[in-house]
Amino acid sequence: MTTVNDPGSVAARAPGRHLTHEEGRPPVLHTGPSDAEHLPAPEVRALLAEHGAVLVRGLGLAEPADLAVAARALGVRGTTEREGFTGRQAHPDGVYSTSEWAAEDQLCMHHELSYAAVVPSIALFGCLVAPQRGGATTVADGERVLGLLPGDLVAGFERDGWELARTYYEFGLGWAEAFGTDDRARVEEYCAANALDHTWTEEGGLRTRQRRPALLRHPVTGRRGWFNQAAFLHESALDPVVREYLESLYGPEGLPFRTTYGNGEPISTDTVATINKAYEEACWSEPWQQGDLLVLDNLRMAHGRDPYEGERRIVALFGDPVRLAGPGAPSADATR
Repeated sequence: MTTVNDPGSVAARAPGRHLTHEEGRPPVLHTGPSDAEHLPAPEVRALLAEHGAVLVRGLGLAEPADLAVAARALGVRGTTEREGFTGRQAHPDGVYSTSEWAAEDQLCMHHELSYAAVVPSIALFGCLVAPQRGGATTVADGERVLGLLPGDLVAGFERDGWELARTYYEFGLGWAEAFGTDDRARVEEYCAANALDHTWTEEGGLRTRQRRPALLRHPVTGRRGWFNQAAFLHESALDPVVREYLESLYGPEGLPFRTTYGNGEPISTDTVATINKAYEEACWSEPWQQGDLLVLDNLRMAHGRDPYEGERRIVALFGDPVRLAGPGAPSADATR
């Protein structure tokens, strides 16, 4: 374990404040008894720039509004989610509940909205109630993941990018909820502005298709990282029984989500397994404590969630959006 508390450290500018960074865990900035309004923003920003992630412990976050206060202290403005995959409870000031995902299931690594043309560069998570067991929000550095992947695998994605096809049905998260409107014209405007091909079905549903880069050059560091959800949203992630039933009704093109290479070629399950193995090797994990704040550079760090037992209440805020240059290209830069 590394403890940083020397006089020259940004983490040591206030009495009792110190940084710990253990192998396999994100850096943890211990503030001592404090609150969100007095979040040490310069220290947090410096650690975020260095490590891509920092967990702030000691703020005593207890309500969704506390996360909004922390965001203001950091100068992060929350954004409205579009193109979501699961329902979330919305709170004021851009704060949301986390994704509705079964407690017993692993939530695979992903960068928030990496399939969109405009993505949040900062992700904040606040722990209001820590689970009895498990439930950590896991993180992985996209730069390290890229370095762990086989060169031939990377070359295919770098050349062609990846493509996400979605079908919105009357069950699950419908298109009106995902796009925040039941006005078809407004949905079509959004699709045109964000490089989404779209088709309305005879049943009143919506199908979209978007080609995106699989690698991203960070707008600040200039370094490239793995940045996509080709594995997370691969059709193999669907429950086999559900997948078989939906394919029998609508065919492979009618699955709720499906990923391919950007040229339309299928992504094998072996490729998905290789990507997930790289995420596992690059993973950092720190058990939640009530009141914790996790700050992520969403362009650099992927995140997931371990299975858990007991009540778990985490709130999220995604902000400081950037637009991916050339959303239809196999590789892209982010522009602020």
